[in-house]
Formats: sequence, C-alpha cells, structure tokens
Amino acid sequence: MPRKRKQSKPITGKDLVAKVKQLGDLTREEKAKACGYYSTDKDGSERIKLMAFLNALLDAEGINLDSHSSSGNGNGRGGRKASYRVSVQSNGNLLLGSAYTKELDVKPGDEFEISLGRKHIHLNKVAEPS
Repeated sequence: MPRKRKQSKPITGKDLVAKVKQLGDLTREEKAKACGYYSTDKDGSERIKLMAFLNALLDAEGINLDSHSSSGNGNGRGGRKASYRVSVQSNGNLLLGSAYTKELDVKPGDEFEISLGRKHIHLNKVAEPS
C-alpha cells in the first residue's frame, strides 16, 4: 500500500464557509478538494478527505452533532435527555425538569412571569433588583 506523500493545508472557519458559498454548483468532492481537503499518494493519486471537510464545515457553522451536549457538566454520566415536551400531572401541576433549568441556568429562587397564549405558555424571567 503506497504511503501518502503530500498533504494539503485545508481552509477552516469563516474562510471555509465563504469559499464553499463561492464555489456554488460544484460537487461536495470538488468543493472539498478546492478547500484543501485532500492528500496525494506517492503514486500521484489523490484522496479526497470528504468527512474531514464536512466536519470542518459543521464546526465552522457552529453545529454540534455529538451525542452529548456541550453544555453538560462533562462527568460522563448518561441519563435521560430533555424531550422538550411535558404532560400535566394528575394534580394539575406542570412540572419542568432539571434538564431545562440547567440548560437555562436557572437558580433556586429565580422568579418568572407567566404569559398564556392560545396554545403556548411563555416563562419570562423577572429581572433581579439592582
């Protein structure tokens, strides 16, 4: 198996996004190569690094597809994920779980104003007195 000899310097970040938009109707592979996501083997054949290109593009756009949330505490524990759906309990209460309060950085004692719409409920955090 031939060893890779030459590796290109790929474009990243905002420059990558701008270049992809500029390249317009080219295929994914052509865009990847134009942005530097390829290498050349000793025999002269080129290898397109499409996965690296797509991952760099997702990173540049700020999209995270990892299964764990970047806002988590990093302790590696699994657990349930927020479904963004709740049900009214038998006693009439509407319970928001800790997953939502952690995501919103809500602390015990924080107050909210409730706004009712036709099919929605808004919780607006009341500003803390200065």
